[in-house]
Amino acid sequence: MPELPEVETTRRGIAPHLEGQRVSRVVVRERRLRWPIPEDLDVRLSGQRIVLVERRAKYLLINAEVGTLISHLGMSGNLRLVEVGMPAAKHEHVDIELESGMALRYTDPRRFGAMLWSLDPHNHELLMRLGPEPLTDLFDGERLFQLSRGKSMAVKPFIMDNAVVVGVGNIYATEALFAAGIDPRRAAGGISRGRYLKLAIEIKRVLAAAIERGGTTLRDFIGGDGQPGYFQQELFVYGRGGEACKVCGTELRNVVLGQRASVFCPKCQS
Repeated sequence: MPELPEVETTRRGIAPHLEGQRVSRVVVRERRLRWPIPEDLDVRLSGQRIVLVERRAKYLLINAEVGTLISHLGMSGNLRLVEVGMPAAKHEHVDIELESGMALRYTDPRRFGAMLWSLDPHNHELLMRLGPEPLTDLFDGERLFQLSRGKSMAVKPFIMDNAVVVGVGNIYATEALFAAGIDPRRAAGGISRGRYLKLAIEIKRVLAAAIERGGTTLRDFIGGDGQPGYFQQELFVYGRGGEACKVCGTELRNVVLGQRASVFCPKCQS
């Protein structure tokens, strides 16, 4: 599933081509996504100028003069720019055609993504209860420490909770916990303030590094420019269960936490 760096990479790739452009029409070939695409999306968006392309957690917000298109890439979706009229292949469900002659094309083989319309996106039911963005000053180790008090759940699913902080998905939670030297199985409430301060720093560092490298190419993710991400080449633990730790040489272990696979080093993480 595309995580925050992949979505941010997509935003950065498509924003320069969308912002300031006027939508000529919206072509919907398949409405049956996770939630049905609104029947009147073409009427609402066509003729409007796109003002700003933002990201909130893993949602892309394509802000028009009146209203916002909320898009989620789901498990396997992607958004990329193509020329208007370029024939659509299987699973290419939506084209947002621009007066520039380019179109924003949404592809989603599993149809688990979303394209919804809202006049007040930040108060939409999907976004209104989200925690702070991890790369802002609203998120830090003190927040993690305070919210974790009394919690017996493992620290990894704790930092993946979108009410705590958004966008720390499986890949980057695994990598940040390794960098901070914290065993992902440890109870969230048993971790000290000092270790949470370190963890927050590593979450920010790992996410920022992944964004700069275009995200992590896993299965079928590509960015908005059609190019893959390269952060996978720098992963220390994710997807490397049974291999040697790059730091100490100890065999990395696989565990399941919160129904998600996790890998850690029993020597480097405690």
